[in-house]
Amino acid sequence: MKDPTTPDSENRKKIMFYDTAEHQTKLRIRCDFDGITQSQFFRMMLIGYVEGDELIYEFMKKCKERHGVQGQQKRKKIDTINREAKKINKAFGLESDELESIFDIIEMETDL
Repeated sequence: MKDPTTPDSENRKKIMFYDTAEHQTKLRIRCDFDGITQSQFFRMMLIGYVEGDELIYEFMKKCKERHGVQGQQKRKKIDTINREAKKINKAFGLESDELESIFDIIEMETDL
């Protein structure tokens, strides 16, 4: 059975990064427990991240703080943009492509 999360061969790109052997082993064990492959896990997380899943957003926010990935000021600016986008989406019921255009405009205006 074909993996439904796998993009077709004309539209896929390879994403690769390095981590410790311990993390990779734990990932394999957790994925096996959940009945998914490592590739499925990363594709699911990637989709959630790029589509703005609130749970992933909050997790990323905590990780950035914990590991000092961004300055506090930049994190606050991103939070403000995220809150404004939610307000606009709620007020006008915008579709995701329309919301993406708004994010692009905000990004240009705030130099993020």
